[in-house]
Order: sequence, then structure tokens, then C-alpha cells
Amino acid sequence: MSELEYFGAEIKEARERAGLSQRQFATGTGFSQSYISKIEHGALIPSEDFAQKCDLVLGTDGRFERQRERLVKRGHPSWFAPFAKMEAEARVILAHAMWSIPGLFQTPEYARALFRAGHPDAPEEWTEKKVENRMARRDLLARGNPPKIWAIIHESALVPHIGGVRVMKAQLEHLVKAARMPKVTLQVLSRTAGAPPATEPFILLELPKQRTVAYTDTALGGQMATSEDQVEFLRVAFDRLRAEALSPSKSIQLVKKLAKEMPNEDD
Repeated sequence: MSELEYFGAEIKEARERAGLSQRQFATGTGFSQSYISKIEHGALIPSEDFAQKCDLVLGTDGRFERQRERLVKRGHPSWFAPFAKMEAEARVILAHAMWSIPGLFQTPEYARALFRAGHPDAPEEWTEKKVENRMARRDLLARGNPPKIWAIIHESALVPHIGGVRVMKAQLEHLVKAARMPKVTLQVLSRTAGAPPATEPFILLELPKQRTVAYTDTALGGQMATSEDQVEFLRVAFDRLRAEALSPSKSIQLVKKLAKEMPNEDD
């Protein structure tokens, strides 16, 4: 059982012990029954407001707020599953990438090379499942009303021959096509831009009902952020990145140039 699932199970047990149905609990907390169901099944990161309302309705004296705080600070690899679900619901996606191309724009071959490099001892079945899941995320780009996506990629992510020159060349060509989609904006932060406003990759999701969540990725796992201060910090960083990056048209020109300069075959 993951920590998210454990948190959800604790909520459910406390709710049932109080003699409340999900519908009654939804009325008391002010959150939808669907939201509560997702929390109880470990499929959604609980918001700070939700944890506070749980403690209020259940009379648990800050127990769930403290538990949620520990959960958020610790982070957990399983968090990307609920994040991916929220990504599919987002109206706007703001992505900052430092060392690799954002997952939504990756080709299968490029993604496979990344997973193999990061987990060289993993079984091939594991790698292929990871690639399959990443490719499934791209479905939101092809749907009838896709979200607005604004991606800022450091030029350093466009230079390494990840998977070999043929894979990287195809990846850059795919990125150019993606950047020309109606609701996609791509900017490249040039290597000559100096110290970047943010040195770690992150994603901001603007969700319905004015909610915004953030996801940052490190070598030790993902971290979800929902507090106003954390989200605002990353939003300001993104605005600064946007101001310092190349324009969208110049960015596409640079990606095309890098793709063209690559040899057609691996050495």
C-alpha cells in the first residue's frame, strides 16, 4: 500500500467510524463525493484545505493536516499516477525542462533511451510499460479540446544524442511538429542566457475551479506542491523564464537547425 493509499484508507476509516456516508461527508467538508472517493482510493493528492476540513468534520484535532504535511514533504514515486490524471484534466500546462524534453513531446524511442539509462537493470517489460504509459499521456494533444501547453526547454536538453543521433534527430523533428500545434507554445532558453531562474524541471497544471498544482522531479523522486506559496514561487520563476527565453519563432528555428546539423547515422 502506497502512502497515498494509506492516507485515503485512514480518511475512510475515520469517516465510517463517525457514521458518515461519502455523500454526508461531502456535504460537511464542501468537497464533491467524487473528490472524496478519489482520495479514499489513493488516486488524488489531498489538498491542504481538504485535510483541514476533514479534521474539522471528524474532530481529529489536526491529525489529517499533519499527516498530509508529512506526506507532501516526503514525496512518493506513486504520486505521478494521480498527477497524470490531473494533467489530463488541466486547462493550461506550463512546463519547464532542463536536461530532457518534456514527456508530452517525447517519441517512444527517446523515452525508451531515457528509461534504460536511468534504470539499466530493469527488466525489458518494465521499460516497455513505462514507455507505453508515457505515450498514453500524449493522447491529450490529439483530443478535440486539448489544453494550452507552454513549454520552456533549456538548450542543453536539445544537444545530447539521447538514444543515438538517429533517435535524437527524429525527436527534434517531432518537437518542431508539436510546437506548431495550435495550442502549443515552445520556447528555448539559450545556453548564452546565463544562470536560469530555475535549475530544476517543474510542471504547473491549471485545473478547473481555479486550482493550480505543481510537480517537480528530482533523482530521488517526484514532489507535488499545492500550497499557494509554493505554486506562486514556481509561477514567478516560469514568468522569468518566459521573459528570458527565445521567442517561439526563433525557438522553432533553433530546434530545426540543431536537427539539420545532426548526422543521419550513428558513428
